[in-house]
Amino acid sequence: QVQLVESGGGLVQPGGSLRLSCATSGKMSNMNRVGWYRQAPGKQRELVALITTGGSTDYAGSVKGRFTISRDNAKNTLYLQMNSLKPEDTAVYYCYMSTFLAYWGQGTQVTVSS
Repeated sequence: QVQLVESGGGLVQPGGSLRLSCATSGKMSNMNRVGWYRQAPGKQRELVALITTGGSTDYAGSVKGRFTISRDNAKNTLYLQMNSLKPEDTAVYYCYMSTFLAYWGQGTQVTVSS
């Protein structure tokens, strides 16, 4: 079974930055699609960013220009660099990877507040 371990969440002030990491016990290069989702209390889970093996990326309109998704295949680690954070970015962020099946991390809390 593939296990995803997330880190990097925490409390930041508006305008601040965080970098989330997601390390997989498997070989990330075998994953066709990897990315990040988030869910705030009382709201639906939404796609934040995706990146494919071919390098194509997709971002939610609300984070485009502020967030950057990247991967390090040698370290089997996925990253999400979050800049210019806003209070509405507050949510639990989930790492996602898929081949023919989907794998999810446990989630890491990101809170943006002054």
